[in-house]
Amino acid sequence: MDMTDEFYKRLKATLDEYEKIIITTHIVPDADGLGSQISLCLALRELGKECYCVNEEALLERYDYLDPKKTILSLDEFHSKHKKFKPDLVIIVDTNKISRTGLKMSQYLSAFSNIIYIDHHPSEKVSLGVHFIDTNASATGEITGRLIKKLGLEFTKEMALALYTAILIDTNTFRYPSVTHYTHKLIAELLETGVQTTEAYNHIYGARKLKQMHLLGHILKNCQTNSTGEIAWILITKKQLDQYESDLEDTHAYINNLLVLENVKIACMFREEGRRIKLSLRSHGDIDVGEIAQELGGGGHNHSAATVFEVPPGFNQEEIIQNSLKKIEMFLKQLNAA
Repeated sequence: MDMTDEFYKRLKATLDEYEKIIITTHIVPDADGLGSQISLCLALRELGKECYCVNEEALLERYDYLDPKKTILSLDEFHSKHKKFKPDLVIIVDTNKISRTGLKMSQYLSAFSNIIYIDHHPSEKVSLGVHFIDTNASATGEITGRLIKKLGLEFTKEMALALYTAILIDTNTFRYPSVTHYTHKLIAELLETGVQTTEAYNHIYGARKLKQMHLLGHILKNCQTNSTGEIAWILITKKQLDQYESDLEDTHAYINNLLVLENVKIACMFREEGRRIKLSLRSHGDIDVGEIAQELGGGGHNHSAATVFEVPPGFNQEEIIQNSLKKIEMFLKQLNAA
């Protein structure tokens, strides 16, 4: 579904029906999920609705600047402060799978029937007649920004900073092919509130600790490519994160460093997440990594996609990595031969 006026009219009409709302997002949330949550919550509160942002875990300290009004609560904190609150609508942003909200959160949400997704990631299993997924949008923050305008509201500086950062992070600083003139028109309106581009950039990209920089150096030092240099990959392990006192979110943008390599067409980042390995894929947009991710059990956009592999006890993670790379190389060979 594209960004039509009908899309936003239908979304506005849905929100108009409800007064008690919870907004959540995926586990290990990035700035797109968080920024969409925060801005939409502030907007709905301006309309007089009782609205809370509730996530599986508390907001990481690095994102405190995005949420000066402390809208985001962990599920445990929400239960302790608002035990009697029963939402008549749940909004899940930046994912279209309830399982991605986390184990505790998805169990809590299972008690509610009125749940909608607002997202820009592709999904074959979600009804577009019920949910609101625009795969042409550059970020969920772009959908949220256009929605706030449709609600008849002016952007506050707090909303604008959250939305600007959401779009900034999910477009790799406006470099992905999903960025359009619509994106930049919205960005211009956000900047009119007084948001400073340098301040927003430095908050999200320029607040790294020395050990996190050393981790990046260590990871990139061990970057590998296939024989043609068209596929590049890195591996991030739990042991490395512990050694450099870093967490998963610190590594979110590491994969983008691979796209500057000469000849590279597909960038891969393998990352340990408990008993799982997450494979993130990137391209310049000329190769559809979303199609590759689908073949590997995941999904995504043509320029940005991912999948997750469960690692059984005793299974060699290197086998998962090599099997994945073989399939990616086969895909690329078939594409080159076409």
